Amino acid sequence: MSIAIPFLVLLVVSLAAAYHRLRLAVWVAIGATALVAAWLLGASTVASIVAGALLALAAIPLLLPAIRLPLITAPLLKFYTRILPPLSETERVALEAGTVGFEGELFSGKPDWNALLSQPKPTLREDEQAFLDGPVEELCAMVNDWEITHVRADLPPELWDFIKKNKFFGMIVPKEYGGLGFTALANHKVIQKLAAVSSVVSSTVGVPNSLGPAELLMHYGTQEQKDYYLPRLADGREVPCFGLTGPWAGSDATSIPDYGIVCMGDWNGARVVGVKLTFDKRYITLAPVASLIGLAFRMYDPDGLIGDKRDIGITLALVPRDTDGVEIGRRHFPLNSPFQNGPIHGKEVFIPLSQLIGGEAYAGKGWQMLVECLSIGRSITLPSTASGGAKMAAVVTGAYARIRKQFGLSIGRFEGVEEALARIAGNAYAASALSEASAAAVARGELPAVPSTISKYHCTEMGREAAKDAMDIHGGKGIILGPKNYLGRGWQASPIAITVEGANIMTRSLMIFGQGAILCHPWVLKEMKAATLPDPGERLREFDRNLFGHIGFAISNAVRSWWFGLTGARIGSAPGDTYTRRYYRKLNRYSAALALMADTSMLLLGGKLKFKESLSGRLGDVLSHLYIASAMLKRYEDEGRPASDQPLLAWSFHNSVHKMEIALSSALRNFPIRPVGWLLWMLVFPWGRRAQAPSDRLGHKTAALLMSPNDARDRLARGIFLTPCANNPAGRIASYLPQVVLAEPVERKFLKALKNSDIEALDFAAQLDEGVREGWITAEERKQLEALREMTIDAISVDDFEAWELRSAGYYSDRIEAARRDAA
Repeated sequence: MSIAIPFLVLLVVSLAAAYHRLRLAVWVAIGATALVAAWLLGASTVASIVAGALLALAAIPLLLPAIRLPLITAPLLKFYTRILPPLSETERVALEAGTVGFEGELFSGKPDWNALLSQPKPTLREDEQAFLDGPVEELCAMVNDWEITHVRADLPPELWDFIKKNKFFGMIVPKEYGGLGFTALANHKVIQKLAAVSSVVSSTVGVPNSLGPAELLMHYGTQEQKDYYLPRLADGREVPCFGLTGPWAGSDATSIPDYGIVCMGDWNGARVVGVKLTFDKRYITLAPVASLIGLAFRMYDPDGLIGDKRDIGITLALVPRDTDGVEIGRRHFPLNSPFQNGPIHGKEVFIPLSQLIGGEAYAGKGWQMLVECLSIGRSITLPSTASGGAKMAAVVTGAYARIRKQFGLSIGRFEGVEEALARIAGNAYAASALSEASAAAVARGELPAVPSTISKYHCTEMGREAAKDAMDIHGGKGIILGPKNYLGRGWQASPIAITVEGANIMTRSLMIFGQGAILCHPWVLKEMKAATLPDPGERLREFDRNLFGHIGFAISNAVRSWWFGLTGARIGSAPGDTYTRRYYRKLNRYSAALALMADTSMLLLGGKLKFKESLSGRLGDVLSHLYIASAMLKRYEDEGRPASDQPLLAWSFHNSVHKMEIALSSALRNFPIRPVGWLLWMLVFPWGRRAQAPSDRLGHKTAALLMSPNDARDRLARGIFLTPCANNPAGRIASYLPQVVLAEPVERKFLKALKNSDIEALDFAAQLDEGVREGWITAEERKQLEALREMTIDAISVDDFEAWELRSAGYYSDRIEAARRDAA
């Protein structure tokens, strides 16, 4: 036994050093000390010497640069440069455009939770809160979504005027240019609140405050462009749109076929150097009503009028709508959601170089400009819209499920409905935390490239799932369209958010892990840059430093993954209280597993990894749910750790952990190199998969929160429009919940007495009369039951129409035109 002790001591010391990420020299010192101590305590002398020799053989070449650099690092650098996947200019720009926030910690395998918890709680300024409580509330009360979506297929004139007058289009424009100068967090809150009443209104307001002329001018515009356009955009004199997507280049913006040729032309009576544009764009939101078009195109200078370069590259320009040759096409009609959207065409449209965003100096820099600003817009508009819709669905569906009764029981008491309610609540809680986290990152000055894609993908998917479950619970109430329906249009429109700003399939399989694996990894991007340094000596030294940092990182994550899997992540330091500490430990486990899987995949697959989209998508799911769970824990901490929120946090957290394990196990079972997949499985899941989906008991607690008045429900509902006004049936139903709960004991008492009586009255009013006469209920309780009946009728009633009311305006236009032809 004494022979094995030195080797066991060396193994334990090595594992502990790797787990804690000790420096190589520290590991050697501790290992040598431990071996000497073991020998002094009776370990075999020969075994101690052999173990010490093994330690020296491993340590000396690695500790001495004179040996390590020429014999180890140089051959590895040569091999690395051969397997390094070629990085195109567009990929390089995309990687360098974003910043790395806490998502980088999640890729480290050992997250520094203080970096997350020390972030300030997201709060609004006084003027931002006043805007939410004033103009936003007023605008929501004006919205009649049925009139917008069915009668007009547009916002009514008074809404357009109100939006422009109150500078909704200028929320992001600085105050010195006449805008509101709001933070990204305020932008998020406004869009979220509007989305709860109308996705048409929220998208109409969201687009000018997202990627478009205002955002681009603020970052890159010339002073002259800012002085002229920003005040006009802020007060609605200019309505902007941005033309990026075309028939031949949807999500692949770098393949834009639209072009501009540098030439001489006439502009405002003068002969100037400019660009003659030919373009074909579609799916452009606000295009039908826009007065100022932002345009992305590829710029060429065949005659060398502005330099020696012929293919200048992707460039951005501002094109006034009334420019000769510009044609705004007829409107698109995206899934019965009639926000203004349509195609834009142009053939040989001349504009001067002064209309290029940023002027001539930014010609050819359009791709860089787009990716730098896209993460800002993608972080806010669609996630906020999905969050607002999910929160509204949760709050109102909970109330409806309590009010609506079948077989003498609220439908929310049925276990099948409980399951759906729990999913709605969990998705709303997660989407709310995620959308706020990404907006807060922008408000802190970050350019969250990876979190923005996570937020866009998962918020829109969770919003779609919440809408589906809400429709299932509402049944006939949800499918019959009309002024009383507050779900149908949102359900119809949910695939729109899934599709725009890059289809979700592409976002998941290409972007989240594809960007995150390089941008968020603590060593990969540094190695790639080191390998391309021009000076050979500096290249070798810099690559050496990053390479061995990466090797230690990879070994540590292998050890940490195995240890966490072996112990079920029940051991280890973690922040939080006695309730949440276990959650942080679980995230430590999956962070290490993700880092291990990412390193192994990049090492063994190299450039082929970008074509393994299923593997990338699954690893992207792990990164995404790590980020979502972190956002939920941060929200819980910011709210003061409310005990009543724990079912919401627990359901959402266990749902994320379950999905992480499914993604990891699927990635390992389908790993392209099977023996490596088996080895990784033993490290990540030494006892097999253990995480389970949220239990029925937890689902019951979560669903119950939606069906009764409580502070957790109020926190979930915070930030959406629930004022019970005439145009807001969802708000009315939500407002009924406290009265319904109070009336239920009276209703049960009355129905029990009625069942055991022999009265012949069939009419509800007559039954109430009898109940008062018989003393089953008091006169005051009768009023309660009458009010309950009225509230129930309002909650469950649907609309009906005359046939002519459902015919489109086009039907009548065709009839009138046919009558005119007949008369002629």
